[in-house]
Amino acid sequence: MQSQYFWDVDLQKIDIETSKRLIIERIFSLGSTMDVLDLIRFYGEPVVIDVLKDISYLDAKTLNFVSLYFDLPLNSFKCYRRKQLMYQHWNS
Repeated sequence: MQSQYFWDVDLQKIDIETSKRLIIERIFSLGSTMDVLDLIRFYGEPVVIDVLKDISYLDAKTLNFVSLYFDLPLNSFKCYRRKQLMYQHWNS
């Protein structure tokens, strides 16, 4: 793991199984394409998809990338459905 993505975590204490949600979210949000591909190879596509679908927040760019990459509809992601439920103020 590259420490640049986990500046707030002690890498000596991180467990790759119990912290997979944090690891997957950070790599997809901040990592390079190679980092993402390595992560998918390590955890396996089904695990990565399940974790990404259950994350409460992904920025719009990452969410769209994930949706296109895995060919999944946006509404299959918890973060997208939560955003749709939030009241949006009108811009004036």
